[in-house]
Amino acid sequence: MTRHACIAALLLSTLAHHAYAADPASPEAVVQLQLDAYNAHDIEAFLATYSDDAALYDFPARPRLQGKDAMRTRYTARFADKLLHATIPQRIVMGNTVIDREHVRLTLPEGPGALDAVAIYEVSGGKIAKVTFIMGAVTPDRVPAKP
Repeated sequence: MTRHACIAALLLSTLAHHAYAADPASPEAVVQLQLDAYNAHDIEAFLATYSDDAALYDFPARPRLQGKDAMRTRYTARFADKLLHATIPQRIVMGNTVIDREHVRLTLPEGPGALDAVAIYEVSGGKIAKVTFIMGAVTPDRVPAKP
């Protein structure tokens, strides 16, 4: 393969990747919109990424929330936490499934802290239909000892 052909092939594969990522209905784009709304504490934008009958579970299959009304109640309360902010250290996308390793800063009963989780999003028709959470460590910030 000539040098120009290699460059053209690389450019085409890069453009194809960006076209997929730019598709607003792609599962990855829908989950990213959800994350952006979560971090903005925007309940309407957050719920707009979910199907009306979305189901949230704790792994492996324990129901947590069902439908947007239950989600509105739960997440409106959560969004009142000014510290709330999620980052995604790792994301895997396979078909209609997006798996995020999440690190969430939030206010715990003992004060500021963080939690780690895995969220498995299943997207159908451009909306999140199901989420399964695997909860990890919940860690309060260390408070320096008073002298």
